[in-house]
Amino acid sequence: MTEWAIEVEGVVKRFGAFVAVDGISFRVRRGEIFGLLGPNGAGKSTTIRILCGLLLPTEGRARVDGLDVLTQSEQIKRRIGYMSQRFSLYEDLTVEENVAFFSGLYGVPRAHRRERVEMLLRMAGLTERRHVLVRVLPGGWKQRLALACALVHDPPILFLDEPTAGVDPIARRQFWEMIVRLSEAGRTILVTTHYMDEAAYCHRLALMHRGRIVALDAPAALSRALSSVVFLYVESSDVLASMKALEHEETVEQIAFFGAGLHVRVRDPQRASERIRQRLREHGIAVSRLDVVSPSMEDIFVAVIEGAERDAP
Repeated sequence: MTEWAIEVEGVVKRFGAFVAVDGISFRVRRGEIFGLLGPNGAGKSTTIRILCGLLLPTEGRARVDGLDVLTQSEQIKRRIGYMSQRFSLYEDLTVEENVAFFSGLYGVPRAHRRERVEMLLRMAGLTERRHVLVRVLPGGWKQRLALACALVHDPPILFLDEPTAGVDPIARRQFWEMIVRLSEAGRTILVTTHYMDEAAYCHRLALMHRGRIVALDAPAALSRALSSVVFLYVESSDVLASMKALEHEETVEQIAFFGAGLHVRVRDPQRASERIRQRLREHGIAVSRLDVVSPSMEDIFVAVIEGAERDAP
């Protein structure tokens, strides 16, 4: 058995004249959490649907658990769990009835279904909600149930397409804690997301933009790649006015909202700090905090995208 659970080589997907995926290549190790990170329309969902055997690539090759997506898509479907952005839970059934239904749909032997259902309800923390109708569940609990249903046939590989979209931050963190435990147990997980903070949970990331992979590495390595760039965190009495005031400041290379303040990319932090304080003072804005900080994943993504745009023909 090869160490690679997923192998993608030069995959292209066209829809008429539109190129949704543009010659991407990557490999995912067994037991790895691999993230496809990028904005909506970057090609993440199309990529995951190709790997699930739901779409055929226009060009290139891909293998999942050693199986070819072009010729063995039906075998692939039996080896994976797939959680789409709009997972098809049955809202008029209870939590337990949904898991039991999917256990039959995926062909779990009858002798093992009850045991499997009980185990998944415990894993997802749904035991006490087993008799609740799905339609009244909060979004975070629906996501837990969707994950349990995707795992009902015990697949070695999981594909999660924007699994936490529309879920509150606490529920998102709890969901990711479940994903980490599944990876630690040896399951391979490929996940797409546009939430930059979720990148920290992944062992490796592919940053996608306009159908292409523009960077691929571990989150820490991507951060080190920007070691020559310095970011300042600025909090002030008026964040929006501060952004407008700094838009044309020559020492500022990039500026973006971050929490209650701004992340400002600069080359010379000492000179930039002095200029930023002066410029905001001129606009009657009080600075409450100005510190050098490590780049966030959003900072990294923006910097990588800007570099890709400059290098594009």
